[in-house]
Amino acid sequence: MTPRLDNPSALFPAGFEAMVALEQALAQAIDPELLELVKLRASQINGCAFCIYMHTTDLRKRGVDEMKLYLLNAWRDSYLFSKRERAALAWTEALTRVADDGAPDDEYIALAEQFSEKERVQLTFAIGAINVWNRLQVGFHVAHPPRGAAMHADAA
Repeated sequence: MTPRLDNPSALFPAGFEAMVALEQALAQAIDPELLELVKLRASQINGCAFCIYMHTTDLRKRGVDEMKLYLLNAWRDSYLFSKRERAALAWTEALTRVADDGAPDDEYIALAEQFSEKERVQLTFAIGAINVWNRLQVGFHVAHPPRGAAMHADAA
């Protein structure tokens, strides 16, 4: 894959700085493991290799069970995910695929059973943000770094 631009962030620094500020706010608002699972699941759906690499790496650094990472694509059929994680992942899938089914009431009801109103807003912002990052990386053909390479902490 050939990158379409050398450094997209340099061409619109204010946009990238705003996204980084949003990421910093989300990192303070949402449980880090849950946030990374949501980011990884959306990135899987969107086919963003850069973001899949980043969030898998971040979850491993957090000590998340490897089997949980392997089963994220099939979370509905795995007992490794809590009710809270299931509600967040279902909402992530619904909003990431919003053109397919909208935001189904049953997914929102399940979300409301596990998260406060404030948490639902925060989680929805997180899902929106990762979808923006995915579209930037996929759209500009940003490749993931070589295996074992460090990632920039504020990207995607």
